[in-house]
Amino acid sequence: MSKSSIFDTIVTKKGKMYVIGYALGHLYRLEGSYNKDKSSPIFDPIWKPLSSIRSNDSKTKSLQFKVGRVLKELEFVSKYATEFIHACDYDQEGEVIGYNILHYACHNKYSRSKRAKFSSLTDEEIINSFKNLLPPNNNLKEAGISRHTIDFIYGINLSRALTNSLKKRSAKNNNVKKFIQLSIGRVQGPTLAFVVEREKEISDHISTPYWNINADFQKDDTIIHTSHFPQKIELEKSVLQIIAECKNQLGKVTEVKITKTSIKPPYPFNLGDLQKEAYRVFKFTPSYTLSIAEKLYLDALISYPRTSSQKLPPTINYNKIISNISKNGIFVNSVTFEKSTGNDAILSYPDICSRLLSLKHLSPNEGKQEDPAHPAIYPTGEKAKRSLDASEQKLLDLITRRFFSTFGQEAFYNQIWVTITVKNKHVFKAEEKKILTEGWIKYYQPYLDLPTFVKKETLSFLKKNNILKLIKIESIQKATQPPPRYNQSTLLQKMEREKIGTKATRSEIINTLYKRNYIYDYRPNTLLESNNKSSHISQIYTTRKNNKVEKQDDLVVKIGTNPEKKDLFINIKGSAGIRPTEMGVALVVSMQKYVPSIVSTSLTRKMEEQLEQIEAGQKSSEIVINQARDQVKQAIESFTKNQDKIAFELSQSLELDRSNTPVLKKNITTKPLGKCPICKKGDLVIKKALKTKKRFAGCTSYSKDKCMATAPLPLKGMIKGTGNSCKECNWPIISANGINQGKKYQWQFCMNPQCPLKSNKK
Repeated sequence: MSKSSIFDTIVTKKGKMYVIGYALGHLYRLEGSYNKDKSSPIFDPIWKPLSSIRSNDSKTKSLQFKVGRVLKELEFVSKYATEFIHACDYDQEGEVIGYNILHYACHNKYSRSKRAKFSSLTDEEIINSFKNLLPPNNNLKEAGISRHTIDFIYGINLSRALTNSLKKRSAKNNNVKKFIQLSIGRVQGPTLAFVVEREKEISDHISTPYWNINADFQKDDTIIHTSHFPQKIELEKSVLQIIAECKNQLGKVTEVKITKTSIKPPYPFNLGDLQKEAYRVFKFTPSYTLSIAEKLYLDALISYPRTSSQKLPPTINYNKIISNISKNGIFVNSVTFEKSTGNDAILSYPDICSRLLSLKHLSPNEGKQEDPAHPAIYPTGEKAKRSLDASEQKLLDLITRRFFSTFGQEAFYNQIWVTITVKNKHVFKAEEKKILTEGWIKYYQPYLDLPTFVKKETLSFLKKNNILKLIKIESIQKATQPPPRYNQSTLLQKMEREKIGTKATRSEIINTLYKRNYIYDYRPNTLLESNNKSSHISQIYTTRKNNKVEKQDDLVVKIGTNPEKKDLFINIKGSAGIRPTEMGVALVVSMQKYVPSIVSTSLTRKMEEQLEQIEAGQKSSEIVINQARDQVKQAIESFTKNQDKIAFELSQSLELDRSNTPVLKKNITTKPLGKCPICKKGDLVIKKALKTKKRFAGCTSYSKDKCMATAPLPLKGMIKGTGNSCKECNWPIISANGINQGKKYQWQFCMNPQCPLKSNKK
């Protein structure tokens, strides 16, 4: 066998030579043939090497050169090879990458190849996998090829139909500027629909006032903080009556209930759970988390991250991993010690390892989800061979402590409810929780997401029939809130619940929607202050360690100084959720009207289930692909019938997206609601959105000074300014009155949607 000029070669003690070929990701991709005007649907794509696809992009040309060189070398080496081992990632993507190389570059060698299966890149596991080679996984290959084929058929045909319709309309109107490349796919469509439908829920929400009543009771030297039940009171008249009847009265303890509750250890991470937790703890986006996890995997520090499993089989040797973590002195991350809960020091790795290794039997708490290819994500215990950056350290620490916590004991806490009654009819309740035994909590402490536990109990000494003195009672006015916008983490969770996309593709689908300008991060203006007098500051960093920036969360623009001569900035970063662009809305609305299958969750879910059946060997790939062809044909027919209507709606939205002005009717002006707290020059007045016809508050200085201050308003009732400002954030206080469900209401509230006083949302 001849040696390779670019691949590594290994010669065993027995004189056997192995050439280690590699792929640069996919070396082949699907392409279709079509006539010159690209009018015919593509239903039979073929695999072509990346090196043969035309491109004028310099980066693509460079990649194509590398791919061409690799394929040429693989073909040359395969002529002399007597054995082929497929060692790509053991999932659908990895199987397809290896299959295409073996089938095309190596000329039909897939069927005679052997398969190496491993879930981490430790020497021990790789050696073991090569000692126990498997036959090629034909079902995995068929499922992967089917997924690529179906996604291609959907994407190329429907995206081309969208783009061509808009292109034709632009040509008719002699306006080439309106032309834009559009795309849609079988998972993109339903995912975008989630965002649009949520935005409609928010837009349709009619905010109505309600009140909570809080009261403080005293017994001896102890103050008991309580809330009135029912908590939500819709009539201010009722609130005033309750307060009047309770003032200067005594309360009687009518019930004391104590229960001992357990908290089981968490499950080990699968990819989706890791992405959600990393977003919650570090605000890492799902795609960023996956990219970091893949680096850690390639460094043999964690197991394969693209898994849906919540199970840790004994074959991975828990004791050895824990022992190695203790011996190798894996890094100590600053975040671990900065996020301490309470006054207790967070346990170090050696302490945790010592506790776990002292147990007679290690048994992880596992979830129900399984993955036939890989276990849950776990640390390998290997020592890092390079210096890890801050993000890599954080994610590895999170994975390691989660792994530890799955072996911990249950945690127990006391939950105490006390009911206090005033004048035999007004009910107030208090609740507190106190940890009894920490169990696994001690291992996962920096990253806990549990209810607040008290250090010292204040309710347990109370007995039934105790008499308490009411020393304070007050009402808090609030307003009903619409459902929150999706962020990248909650949108990914929605995709998981609806079973669309895969563990490996969901975050990329969300990224694609951003790239296509169908969605964007909504960043409300937030006023910030700084003592720094420098006028050229344009950025603020929220996390620093030893004067080194670790996380850049906020992008702020200086707008002036306040009376105390502190610099004032507007925060234009810090996302408050994902919003659809006008194009995103128009695309979903028009598809729901004319081609509903494109944004159908149920059809996409059914297709995912069929792809899983192919992988399990329960369904023919040919049948599933033919069904996809039929669905796309029907969609194209429906699209063709309504092409002009769809093109009109999309071109309108494109024009709105391209203008840098809000979607407003500029001739709407009203009596000012109050002074703008952002620019200090204009007034906040009621304006109306051109597209939705919904009213909102906007600054009169937008056109002159580009002030972007806006605030939502109730959709019904009379709105007017009060002349007062919020003591917390300095935004105007306005009043609303009207009739809702036959009841008159009148209430006042701060206009600022981000006001700290609105943190307790219903």
